Amino acid sequence: MSWTTRLTYALPHRALSSLARRLAYSRHPRTSAWLIDTVTRKFGVDLSEAEQPDPRSYPSFNAFFTRGLRAGVRVPDPDPRALLIPADGRISQCGAIEGGRIFQAKGQSFTAAELLADDDAARPYEDGLFATVYLSPKDYHRVHMPWRGRLLETVHVPGRLFSVGPAAVRTVPRLFARNERLVCHFDTDFGPMAMVMVGALLVSGVETVWSGIEIPRYGDAVTVKDYRGADIRLERFEEMARFNYGSTVIVLLPAGVARLADGLGAESPVRLGQRLATLVG
Repeated sequence: MSWTTRLTYALPHRALSSLARRLAYSRHPRTSAWLIDTVTRKFGVDLSEAEQPDPRSYPSFNAFFTRGLRAGVRVPDPDPRALLIPADGRISQCGAIEGGRIFQAKGQSFTAAELLADDDAARPYEDGLFATVYLSPKDYHRVHMPWRGRLLETVHVPGRLFSVGPAAVRTVPRLFARNERLVCHFDTDFGPMAMVMVGALLVSGVETVWSGIEIPRYGDAVTVKDYRGADIRLERFEEMARFNYGSTVIVLLPAGVARLADGLGAESPVRLGQRLATLVG
């Protein structure tokens, strides 16, 4: 385990993330300009794809970080049977869920029940598929729907805020099942689908298109919101949520409904809208 990963065990995760949130939302011109310029330069952000390519057009660092894309720079796979990659980034891992366990990295795994914080909700995914997509600081930070679905409920699971960078993923046991996260359960025409928005160190929020800010809302108890009566339906490729700062989204699919696209594997670079999997049957 690297010294930086060891250090994250001792850091005051929530205090640091609260501080990062205050900086991210600051409208002080010098503060926001310095943060935007630093991240753009260090990570090679491509602003030519943004709706607003001028870095000085953003009133805060958070507005820059959650920027929209120009129309047409991402398009969904044209095959109507294709489930879509939900975000720009890299595949951390993807593949079969074996006996309810999700592979994290060599020597590391966690259960779907741990991730979802619900044994019953995890049962349809026991032998299904998963894809874990890591969004780096340079990436587009909005998450879109892999497939059309009706929102059933969200589950806010409090937890730690470890880094979700590759070094931490390799060394922190059960990382994604320990970090704070928002689990979004959808009903689709092939059955259930779960989208898990995983928080991380210095990630100051998760927002959804139907409810606004969901994280931070730091607490010690799991919070469930039932949306079954609200008839919230999102289409394939439609935006569903966004991160403030980089993080990870995990897609869970039930057994027997799809096969993963060829060529996807650990560290594969991916873009929103490309094929994640293909429906079978």
